[in-house]
Amino acid sequence: MNTNTKTAPKPKTATYKKVLEKKAEEVRRSMSAQKAAQVVSRLDVPSDEGDLSQQHHEEWIFLNRNSIDMKLLREISDALHRIDLGQYGVCLECEEPISTKRLDALPWARFCVTCQEAIAARIAAGEMENEYQEADR
Repeated sequence: MNTNTKTAPKPKTATYKKVLEKKAEEVRRSMSAQKAAQVVSRLDVPSDEGDLSQQHHEEWIFLNRNSIDMKLLREISDALHRIDLGQYGVCLECEEPISTKRLDALPWARFCVTCQEAIAARIAAGEMENEYQEADR
């Protein structure tokens, strides 16, 4: 057995798990409330082109917001899965511990600040797909 493995301090996984579960529920409730508001505000028959344009704009906003919320839910789910695997708080890029300060601010973070900045720079340069960026909420 190798005893020279990295022994970084483990993040407070039980605390982070509760925070992640609470955030997931909050996002789900928000999505349900948005859907209900969209259905209630929708006109059965728009009276003119202005109403129709407004309705299309609101639908676009709803779909865009829903897409962002779904991405955030996936990231939260992935973080919860990493907790279950005992891999939470470790950068997926460099495999170094993610700082507690970063996890406190963004508990679903997959990368340390240094790696996240490098990934963002590669995305901005067109060298990488946007799938690696985190939801900013």
